[in-house]
Amino acid sequence: MNQDRSDHHKNEHQAKFIQERVNTVEKHFGQLCDSFSSYTRKSARVRDKGDQLSKDLIAYTNAEKYNPSLVRCVSEFATNLGTVQDYRDAQVQRLEAKVVQPLSNYGMKCKQTKNDLKGAFSATDREKNAVKKLTKVQQKSPGDRHQINTVTNELQKASVLASKTTRNLEEHIEKFEMEKLEDMKRVLQDFVKVEMVFHAKALEIFTQGFHDLSAINTEEDLKDFKAKLRPPNSAARMTMARSASYSSLESSQMPTNQTQRPSSAKASTTSRPIQNGTGVGDLEDDDDEEEDDEDDDEEDDDDDDDDDDDDDEMELETPRPAVHTNPKTTSVRQVTVKSH
Repeated sequence: MNQDRSDHHKNEHQAKFIQERVNTVEKHFGQLCDSFSSYTRKSARVRDKGDQLSKDLIAYTNAEKYNPSLVRCVSEFATNLGTVQDYRDAQVQRLEAKVVQPLSNYGMKCKQTKNDLKGAFSATDREKNAVKKLTKVQQKSPGDRHQINTVTNELQKASVLASKTTRNLEEHIEKFEMEKLEDMKRVLQDFVKVEMVFHAKALEIFTQGFHDLSAINTEEDLKDFKAKLRPPNSAARMTMARSASYSSLESSQMPTNQTQRPSSAKASTTSRPIQNGTGVGDLEDDDDEEEDDEDDDEEDDDDDDDDDDDDDEMELETPRPAVHTNPKTTSVRQVTVKSH
């Protein structure tokens, strides 16, 4: 009797332990399933955004007309980015199949284990009720062997059923625990494997994309843009405008140069008085000298006239013989007069 009671307490404690274990697995595996599902959905969202980014880059390269190396390299990078999103799509599919789905199956497994646990609890309760009934019959009718035997048989049946149910529950919970351990190990390994495969492929493709972007020749593209921005006619106009600006700058600096060189101006006016309109005093001196010469000539003429008059008077007073005048004497006199 006491052994039956001890077995009953043992089975009850075991059932509670199993129930707590199943509740713990159900709670945390459910949270893990939600987290991995959210991770997978976010990866799918990143995949969609990557596809949109690839499309936008391709649209830009189709619209760009003046940067040939940029267009070529960005187009190749957009293609590589689309390939990465293809691998990301494969990653999403594998996460759904190998991580999320196995974890989501534990909801059903935990529910089934709880049902088995309820059956074990029912068998234990029936055994417990049979023990109580036997104790009650023995107290009321200790001499009624038939009733005592009947209750005892019911207790034995209940105990056998409880023991069988408990053993089945133990086997089931051991299997549940083993599957849980194996599934957790496999799920995490598959998760890491899927991520490694994706990131390895992505690293390879992104490395190629980096080299493609490094091939962009910014100098050549800028040169091509400047050629489109500044056609040949505009270059000629710029040269003309530059020469005109230089001419205006030189003309604006000329007065400054004259004020800085007064001695040169003075020398030029002295050396070239008539052309520059300077040296008026010198011209006046020349005019005065010419007037003095004219006055001297007039005085000389007056003296000559006076001498002629004197000669005429002397001729009147003293008659000369009628002889021919010596031309040589006349010429000499005239020369003598001129010498005075």
